[in-house]
Formats: sequence, C-alpha cells, structure tokens
Amino acid sequence: MGIKKTEDGDSSGGKPVGEDGKVDYRTDQKFADHMKDKSEASSEFAKKKTLLEQRQYLPIFAVRQQLLNIIRDNSIVIVVGETGSGKTTQLTQYLHEDGYTSYGMVGCTQPRRVAAMSVAKRVSEELGSNLGEEVGYAIRFEDCTSEKTVIKYMTDGILLRESLRESDLDHYSAVIMDEAHERSLNTDVLFGLLREVVSRRSDLKLIVTSATMDSDKFAAFFGNVPIFHIPGRTFPVDILFSKTPQEDYVEAAVKQALQIHLSGMGGDILIFMPGQEDIEVTSDQIVERLEDLESAPPLTVLPIYSQLPSDLQAKIFQKAPDGVRKCIVATNIAETSLTVDGIMFVVDAGYCKLKVFNPRIGMDALQVYPISQANANQRAGRAGRTGPGQCYRLYTQSAFKNEMLTTTIPEIQRTNLANVVLLLKSLGVQDLLLFHFMDPPPEDNMLNSMYQLWILGALDNTGSLTPTGRLMVEFPLDPALSKMLIVSCDMGCSADILIIVSMLSVPAIFYRPKVDFTLHTGHDQVREKFSVPESDHLTYLNVYLQWKNNNYSSIWCNEHFIHTKAMRKVREVRSQLKDIMVQQRMNLVSCGSDWDIIRKCICAAYFHQAAKLKGIGEYVNVRTGMPCHLHPTSSLFGMGYTPDYITYHELVMTTKVTDPASTQLRYDLDCSEMMFYTLTHQKELSYIYIYIYQPSSSATVFYCVVTCVV
Repeated sequence: MGIKKTEDGDSSGGKPVGEDGKVDYRTDQKFADHMKDKSEASSEFAKKKTLLEQRQYLPIFAVRQQLLNIIRDNSIVIVVGETGSGKTTQLTQYLHEDGYTSYGMVGCTQPRRVAAMSVAKRVSEELGSNLGEEVGYAIRFEDCTSEKTVIKYMTDGILLRESLRESDLDHYSAVIMDEAHERSLNTDVLFGLLREVVSRRSDLKLIVTSATMDSDKFAAFFGNVPIFHIPGRTFPVDILFSKTPQEDYVEAAVKQALQIHLSGMGGDILIFMPGQEDIEVTSDQIVERLEDLESAPPLTVLPIYSQLPSDLQAKIFQKAPDGVRKCIVATNIAETSLTVDGIMFVVDAGYCKLKVFNPRIGMDALQVYPISQANANQRAGRAGRTGPGQCYRLYTQSAFKNEMLTTTIPEIQRTNLANVVLLLKSLGVQDLLLFHFMDPPPEDNMLNSMYQLWILGALDNTGSLTPTGRLMVEFPLDPALSKMLIVSCDMGCSADILIIVSMLSVPAIFYRPKVDFTLHTGHDQVREKFSVPESDHLTYLNVYLQWKNNNYSSIWCNEHFIHTKAMRKVREVRSQLKDIMVQQRMNLVSCGSDWDIIRKCICAAYFHQAAKLKGIGEYVNVRTGMPCHLHPTSSLFGMGYTPDYITYHELVMTTKVTDPASTQLRYDLDCSEMMFYTLTHQKELSYIYIYIYQPSSSATVFYCVVTCVV
C-alpha cells in the first residue's frame, strides 16, 4: 500500500548522446529548456500592445537615429539612461539592424547570470527567433549559442575568458558593457583590457551603459569620450519612505506586502531582501499569515536568488493564473536588467550582502550592509517598467540622504584578487600595479593574491607565470581548486578529485527538512551514513559515488535529504571540467579505494590553509595565527577526538569564526609530505548552526555567513 514513488524525469531516455555513446549531461539543466514557451503578458501595457509597439514606446526609440550616428562617429560611447529606458534589449537590436552583425557578433555583458539569460530570451522573442539561434547567451558552465548567433548576451566573466584565447576579440564587431555602474570585479578588469583592445582595433565599437549619473568618471577613464543621455523613464514611480526606522526588516516587509495585497490594488509585488535565508523566512511568513486570514485573495510567493535551480528561477517570468497576484522575493539579483512583466509595487528593505575580503586573515566575509543611493534608485525603477508603480522603502528619508553612500564600493577594492592576478598575468600584464584600473585595488590585496599564487606555484620568483599557472588559467575555478586538479593527474587520482571539485562548485548538497522537526533526527542519522570520519571532502566523494551506483536516482536523493537538482548540476559541471581536462591532455585516472592519495592531493593545494590545535576545540592558522573552530556540520566535529592538525577549505564567519572545510593532518614517516584528512566545505548550511546551537541569538547573526567559494 502507499504511494508509488516515481523518478522526476531524469532518465537518459530522449537525452542527447555524445560521441562516446554516453549521455551528454552538459545539455541538461539549461535555463533555455525551461523558457521554451513564449512569455505570456500579464500587465495591461503588455496585453494591449504588440512587441513592436512596446519597443516603439520605450524612451530609447525616440533617439534611435541620433544614438546610431554618435556610435558610428566614435569608437567608445557612454550611454546613460534610467532603468527601463530600453538600453539592454534595444541597443543590440539597433546595431544588428544597422549592419554591424554582418562582419562580427554584437556582444553584451551582464554582471549577473539570470539577467543575461532572461534578456536573451526577451530579445529572441522580439526578433522572432528561437533562443540559441540568432540570439544566444553564455554563462559559466552553460553555453546556449550556435553558429548562427549574431547577438550574444553573456556574463562579464565569459568575455574575460574569451579575451584569453582571442586578445583582440576578433569575433566581435561591437561590445556593449551593460550595467557598468554595478562595478563588478570582472567589469573593472574588462574596462582596462577593452581600452587597450579599442586602441588596437579601430573597427571595434565599445558602448558602456549605466543607469546612474557617475558617467563623467567613465568618460574620463576612456579619454573624455562622448556621453549620450536617453531622456525619461517609461512610467512614473511614487516613492514612499518609512516614518520611523524599522527594527526587523523581514517583519516590516511581510506586513507591507500583506497590506498591499489586501488593499485590492492590481499589480504584482517585488520584495528586496539581502540573502537566501531572509528570502526563505519572508516567503514562509507571508504564506503562513495569509493562511490565517479568512477568504484572503490568492497570492503566489516566488523566491529568486542566484543559487536557485534554473527551473525555479524561470518560474518568476511565467504568468500567474488569472486572479492570482505574484509576490517575488529577491536578492539584488533582480535589481538590474531583470524585467518581470506586471510588477507595480516594490518593497525595499534597504540592505544587501557584500563580499569583503580581509587579506590579513585571508577570509572572505559575506556580510549585510546598507545599500547605496544608486542601488535604491535602481530598485525603485523596477516598479515603473510596465506601468505606473509605487516603491515602499523600509527606511527613513533621513537615512537615505545621510547614511547611505552615493554609490557602492567597487568589488575590486574589497575582494580576493587571486583569479584576476592569474588572468592578467596570462594576458601578458607584467607590472600589475601599473595596469589601468578605474579604481586601483588596495596594494595589500594585490600582494596577498600574488603571494597566494606564488606558494601554489603559479608564479615564479620574478612574478612571471609558470607552466602550472598557465594550465590553472584554463579552469574557471578558484586557483587552489585548479592546482588540486593539476596535482591529481601526477598522483593518479584525477577522476576522484574531479568529482570533489565539482561538488565544491555548487551550493549545499544536503538539506534539512524545515516543516517537521521530528525529521531532524532522521536527517542526521542518514547524513552519518555517508560520513567519512576523517574528511568531508571524502564525504562528498562518497555521496556522489553512491548516487552514481543508484543510477542517478532522484528518489534515492529525496530519501537521503540530498538536493537532486544540486547533484545534477554537479554532474553537469563535472562533464564541463572533464572536457577542459581532455583538451589539455590531462589523464583521468581513479585511485580506487586508496583514498590516502586524495588526502595528499588536497594537502598539496591547501597546505597554506593548515591549522594547529590550540586548547580545547580551537585551532590557529599555522601561518597567520588566525583562531578558528570546526563547524558543527563537519564530519570532524564530534568525531570523538580532536586531530592535532587540519587543513580547511574556507573560513566562514558565524557567531564565532569556524573553519568549514578542514582536513586532518598526520605525519607519515614513509612519505615525504604531510597527509591531510579533508573536512568539509561549508556553505549555506552555516545558518542552521545558529538555529540549533544558538536558539536565542538575534536575527542579525545569520547574515555573517559566507556562501559558496567558487
């Protein structure tokens, strides 16, 4: 008796098969697969007007000819237009219509993956073609383009990687750097590189677009180039500030959303929250409180954040059933270039998560900070895309004017630069301190990153790139993970390390059931089944091998509290990385059951993150003396004894600093190097630690949690 369990559509039937006769998993989990159907209109504006009429209504259409003239006369142009003026979707089409695509692609970079995918979908609809043909997109581990593609949307990291293989970007006739005001790490590096490319290629057009008014800085950087202003926002937005400061922004956002919903006004709601935990709590609270009300109108609550599986991300763009209002709860991923039809109300909590790197302790901390005034204006603009809207700000006007920065601090000044240094070295930049950065990063950060690359063997004593370093550049991974893959080929365990690296490249694998707390004990017991007592990296390897032995079953995943979609993403990432290894003629060999070799390999890449036991349960970093603790979700935590030495994968800040990916170290006389037992890479699960071990701690505690490393 009971319900028969069925697999949720993951059998290999109907999937494309590669040359070796095996299923090609790279085509699986694509955002494009979930966006095949044409988008349905939900706002009055979109319902009553054809796509062509909608295009002609945008402010950019009125100045189309002037814009094309100024682009024709100048190699570099800065375009400034308010959110919703049509920059992202129309500029590429205007260049296509003006003939630029006849001698090269038009590329458009976006700071975020979801933006690149959704904009490409919209532009393909406007051109009347299928996504992936004339209009395509490329993001890390997913390429949806073909030989026919003439307009390509991509993340800025993809263009940066393309510049490695093609220093002059010969395939492109024009490059549009969209949302430049976001100042992401890759955008800042591209500014310096593209400035050089344009000086070498007189036929390349570079268009930098920004929604904020710091355009003079951009123009001065590129040599006082012309600035073109697009007049007017599409629809007016009323901005309403809170009268008093809010103690709990989650509670305030839930109340405001319910108030809007029950007021009877038409239109969907968009709520901005700092991170995934806040989004989940907000979504649950709204649903719970609506259930308590009698005869409340229906509301669909949809979360969106970068680590959400692509099919769930695609849901926010689909039309809700008639009579049902959508309430989207998002991080600042929905701040730029993301047009969801029908949004009339924006609730802005006034906070976002920023990654800040401390070079002295070598820790990236993802912490909650107030947004900047530029961010606040971007968020308000979301309400005026498809009709007149309202923006409710959960902070006072005084806080907006006096406490918020005008613009966000550029990412390049507050993050780990190891990848950037490696990339610039491979592009032939010898003196990094003389490279043309719009805002130069702190010298401490730059020197710390060079030191890290030197000890990994990517740079030699003179600061030049070594053969190992050149090979590390080929992988879209953290330098230490790339080194681990390269070393594994010499040690004869590359197939196993490939799985571990893939597992570390996705969000949390295990989940903890939220609804029924009686399941928590069962969850812990099930998780212990996979646990390799010495190491969490090996625990991850064990999980993948068990899943493979069970024929990649989704039922098996659900029974063992494992995210099916995360595991499929692991399989897809593994497939991509395997291709790179085959291209670089790297051997794929498994060490079988001799997992000591894997521990050696992890030691070879993460020896700079070794820690020594000091006192009861406390470790100190061997090099920096940074005190840290084992994370409660780690295999080494509660193992019965505390190892004298460990290596860790990353540091995470919680109520006390913990080292979530540690590896136990022992000295073996018959082997000339230290051997490490790996201990896990902790990601999103950090906040669970606060729930269980610190039940009385305040809500602000879980904002100090680092998400995934890669």
